[in-house]
This record gives sequence, C-alpha cells and structure tokens, in this order.
Amino acid sequence: MDERQLELTAFMPGQRLDKLLVEHLPDISRAQIQALIKSGAVLVDGQTTKPGVKLKGGEQILITLIEQDEEIPITPENIELNVVYDDEVLAVIDKPAGMVVHPAAGNESGTLVNAILARWPQIGEMDDPDKRMGLVHRLDK
Repeated sequence: MDERQLELTAFMPGQRLDKLLVEHLPDISRAQIQALIKSGAVLVDGQTTKPGVKLKGGEQILITLIEQDEEIPITPENIELNVVYDDEVLAVIDKPAGMVVHPAAGNESGTLVNAILARWPQIGEMDDPDKRMGLVHRLDK
C-alpha cells in the first residue's frame, strides 16, 4: 500500500468540501470522498470536519489517500436481482434501497457488482480495452 497526500487551497467561497474534492479527484466517487472526510483522512486547516461543510475560501485542504498495490478481486455472489429488462447488450435492474453498488473498503461483498458478476459472468471475463462494460447509474446505497 502507498500513502499519497494531496494539498489544495479552497478558492470558491460557499462551495461544499465534498463537491470540491469530487472535482479534484475524479476517480473517487462522492460517497467514497465523504467516507474519507468522515474518517479523518481530509483536514481543513489542520482540523477534521464534515463532508457538507461550506468553505469560506483560502482554506488549506490536506487529503491522505492510501492506494492499494493491487486490485481486490470481486467475488461473484448469487444475490437475487429484480431485473426489469435485459438483452445481449443492456440490463435494467431495480436496485434495492440500501444495497451498495461498488465493492470498497468496508463493503467488499453483498454489492450490486457482486450480484451482476454472478448473473452475467461474461462481464468479468471481458479484457478487450475497446469494449468496456460498466454500470451506468446515479444511485448508491
């Protein structure tokens, strides 16, 4: 594991901390950023704070990220899904409230991705970089 620190200065008064970090860390979901803030991995002027705090402008923000050396394998799990529609290229799923979409620290199993890999194992077998299967959603837990 590698630890990486990122320093930012807040320039826009009134902007929420979590939204600012989403702009600067596009590979990390807003939910993951909120979890980082809550865990104390994000300091504003040396202090822990809440994800929704509105910045005044000029604050120094320090983010400590711990990067995994290797990807954690995702295990297919036979979890019942409410499949509204599916064909050879598309599936529409009515995700239950409270189900996390992507595995992450603290939620490595029981996620929508675990269920999808069990139902459609070919998704996990794709390795063609020109064909990317993925989730299109606006919801999480």
